[in-house]
Amino acid sequence: MSQTVKPWLRLRQGLEHDYRVLKVREDRWADPRTHQEHPRVLVDCSDWVNVIAVTPEDQLVLVRQYRFGVQAPTLEVPGGMVEPGEDPAVAAARELEEETGYVPGRVVPLGDVHPNPALQPNRCFSYLALDCVKHHAGKQDEGEDIVVELHPRADVPRLILEGHITHSLVVVAFFLERLRAEAGGAR
Repeated sequence: MSQTVKPWLRLRQGLEHDYRVLKVREDRWADPRTHQEHPRVLVDCSDWVNVIAVTPEDQLVLVRQYRFGVQAPTLEVPGGMVEPGEDPAVAAARELEEETGYVPGRVVPLGDVHPNPALQPNRCFSYLALDCVKHHAGKQDEGEDIVVELHPRADVPRLILEGHITHSLVVVAFFLERLRAEAGGAR
């Protein structure tokens, strides 16, 4: 016998604390079973994009940058925030070009996930960018220090299993790519 999970009712929305890339607030919610009031912290973020960029030579365009959370450089796919009202596919191509200087021949959607549904309402969209060609050096945002690296596409499993790629949303992007390929999608 299956049970239904009932939605909680938001009673009050707390004050927001804006940190540019995210907003944090504590709301009060009513438990649908007991009707008791509970505080819940929410982290409101923009939607994000991740771009698996592949050159005509089957090389991956990856970026290495310092991440303050882990206090170390990480190897990732290009990506970033979706601007308000922006189509995620457009954001994917924009972020790829801004970070790396590469422009895709075509962009194929792979899927999207909720990065942390316990705290965040946003989604992370993953795209496969094919036939990527270098047009310029890239235009990094202030405070970014990005090194572009090319890696053989076939090295992805090794890069993940050996701990060179550790960002969970990047691993998800590669998993979505593999699922699409196995289902007969774009490669």
